[in-house]
Amino acid sequence: MPETDLDLLIRAAHEAGRIATRYSGRDAQSWDKPDGAGPVTEADLAVNAMLAQMLPAARPGYGWLSEETEDTAARLDHDRVFIIDPIDGTRSFAEGSRTWAHALAVADRGVVTAAAVYLPQRDLLFTAAAGGGAFLNGEPIRVSAPTDLAQAHILAARPNLRPEHWTGGQAPEFHRDYRPSLAYRLALVAQGRFDGMLTLRPSWEWDIAAGELILREAGGLCTDRSGAALRFNNPKPRLDGVIAGGDIVHRGLFGALDPAGTGITAH
Repeated sequence: MPETDLDLLIRAAHEAGRIATRYSGRDAQSWDKPDGAGPVTEADLAVNAMLAQMLPAARPGYGWLSEETEDTAARLDHDRVFIIDPIDGTRSFAEGSRTWAHALAVADRGVVTAAAVYLPQRDLLFTAAAGGGAFLNGEPIRVSAPTDLAQAHILAARPNLRPEHWTGGQAPEFHRDYRPSLAYRLALVAQGRFDGMLTLRPSWEWDIAAGELILREAGGLCTDRSGAALRFNNPKPRLDGVIAGGDIVHRGLFGALDPAGTGITAH
């Protein structure tokens, strides 16, 4: 029986974990990318080199988009494309934390159809295929269903609470938590450990693609900050923020956002 895209991503994620965990985060060589694009380590590049060889060899007709590969327009000529973050949470990795992930996805004409988010040092493998549900280490997972936003625990960095983002200049009441990896945040919401996830800054597709499918297959909603469905393999691979959670949480967050970004109540 042919290997499915999800089976391929799972196999690749495990190999990525074997490579990355050979490096000690604090001892791995690291440097800053140009133009304030954040840090990169030798582990990121080693994982990326393996994935860039393994995945296209298995699916030669697929395009390629990875944080650690120089992007070209060639991927736009393919219906299906790999969207890869070799290590999501590189800063966390470099600091010696265990809260970083490999995020691997396949998108078909803009929609993610297979995804794996793997945290090797926490032994957590989140997976999903379109129409097949979401899983953690092989067990089904489902988003939570709080009765109102005020009781919800939302994964969000502190700058998301700034008054200019919210109607009336005030973020709604909720409990704020944080994890460094965007892919892991989405997976935690899919698991039901947290109730929602919010980022209002432009987000790279490779940070979001894998977690987006896992969350949708777990029964959640995942849109950009304007409420539009997320589409991937865009010419400029950035998304206009992400709002994610169950129906009540998503509606509560989206309804409180100021669409103009001014913090002034519309009349």
